[in-house]
Parts: sequence; C-alpha cells; structure tokens
Amino acid sequence: MKAFFVAAVLAFGAFVGLSGVAYSDEAKQDFTLVNKTGYELKAVFVSPNKSDDWEEDVLGKDTLGDKESWEIKFHRATKTCKWDLKVVYSDDDSSAVWHDIDLCSVEKITIHYDRKADTTSATFD
Repeated sequence: MKAFFVAAVLAFGAFVGLSGVAYSDEAKQDFTLVNKTGYELKAVFVSPNKSDDWEEDVLGKDTLGDKESWEIKFHRATKTCKWDLKVVYSDDDSSAVWHDIDLCSVEKITIHYDRKADTTSATFD
C-alpha cells in the first residue's frame, strides 16, 4: 500500500511538472517592448489581428519612457500567434500601428522614431 501511495505521488508530481511545461509553451506570445523613439509613450495596445477592439492599455496607469522596456505577458489560454500593436505618444496623442505580428516567433519589439521622415518603425527579434 505504501509503495502504491509513493507511486501515485510521483505520478501526480510528474503530471504537475509536465503541465507547467505545457503552460509555459502556451504563453509563446509574451514579448519585451523597447522604446527607442526619443519620446515617452502613454499607452500601448495589443490585440488579436482579427479583433475590432484595441481592448485595454497594457501599461495601465504607467508610461514607457525613452530607452525603457516593458515585459508584455499574455494569459495562458490565448492561442493565436498573429497580433496587432498600437503605441500612443504622450506629447501629442499621435500613434503608430503594426498589424499581423507573429508573436509566437518574436521575443522583442523595438520601436524607433525618425524625426526627419516623421515616421515610427519597429524591429522584431
């Protein structure tokens, strides 16, 4: 009986351990956003590319200053890989948007602003 109990506990522990691996694999969309624009961002929105709604600002009440980064974490139940990203600048409420970002293969997004061209761009690593 004691051996059965020990085997059951070990089997449960293995199941829980494997479940933890599955959970971390499902959160493949997590990424780091790096602001290299020279300006502060007051809002960041991330939504599935098929959504018509930007949902909530992932920064909450915070802002993202120039040369700062923000870890963006997803709920583990989220399964889609294609996402849209919108950033809003603090100084004039202007924004930049990127569509169809494959967050299952991107770990870091760095945004840049070119003052001469007046454009915001991004690199995806």
